[in-house]
Amino acid sequence: MIKPKALKLGDTVGIVAPSSPVSENEVNLAKQQLENLGFNVKLAPSCFAKYGHLAGEPELRANDLNNMFSDKKIDGIICLRGGYGASRLLDKVDFQLIRKNPKVFVGYSDITVLHIAMNQISNLVTFHGPMAASDIASGLDKFSKKEFLRAIIDKRPMDNICNPPGIGVERIVGGKATGAIIGGNLALITAAMGTPYEIDTKGKILFLEEIGETPEKVERMLAQLALAGKLEEANGIVLGDWNDCEAENPKKSLSLMNVFKDVISPYKKPTIYNLKAGHCTPKVTLPFGLSTYIDADKGEIIVKESGTI
Repeated sequence: MIKPKALKLGDTVGIVAPSSPVSENEVNLAKQQLENLGFNVKLAPSCFAKYGHLAGEPELRANDLNNMFSDKKIDGIICLRGGYGASRLLDKVDFQLIRKNPKVFVGYSDITVLHIAMNQISNLVTFHGPMAASDIASGLDKFSKKEFLRAIIDKRPMDNICNPPGIGVERIVGGKATGAIIGGNLALITAAMGTPYEIDTKGKILFLEEIGETPEKVERMLAQLALAGKLEEANGIVLGDWNDCEAENPKKSLSLMNVFKDVISPYKKPTIYNLKAGHCTPKVTLPFGLSTYIDADKGEIIVKESGTI
């Protein structure tokens, strides 16, 4: 894997909007907060664009992403927010250009499809972590800030990926596994199945998170991954945060944990649940593409190397 250069205070971070829009006030707050963290900030045109539920038409958003990677004055890139629309960029993004110009790239949720494509096509280590408007604009909590900066600035091995104090990680299937960690939002992963951007889980640690989906919808999506061989091919599974994924009528639905045990447990892959990564606060930052060791019995997640050089 190609590792991006570690950011340092005073570097210039570009903000891009590959998905949905936000208000101009939120853009300016995000810029201000990143400057407060010690970075210079350049805003892509898509940060101020609106095209229905999108931050501009696909060509604009893809061009912004390509331009940020090609711009030698930009040291790292953070996505404005998730939402919808990143999948429309996949046939317009220059992944070979990205491969030749590796930079820190951060986002989650709808950004999942870009993580997978950059990881598998550009061979680039990317970061599942806080976004400019969704998280940084309102000020990162102490834990999330520490984990975010540790991932993108510190050149030492990341070692333990731990939840905030007092929040446990649960075992669903015991055992140990090693592999490059990859994944993201469950809905986006399943939506890319059957395309050139389908996730490759062979020998990997598969990370999954979701927001606002009922257990029956989560079950359907997990079943799709299972039928496609993605659970069988993975070495281990890490289940992150599942914000607002409750049944509308609990008396007529399986619980989320029942779904995990019914669909995932039969594959006997070491599986842990409740890593605070995804649509939650506070949150950890995960380096996608790096060798990761999990001990499901101890609830340990250890990234054996640094995400940057």
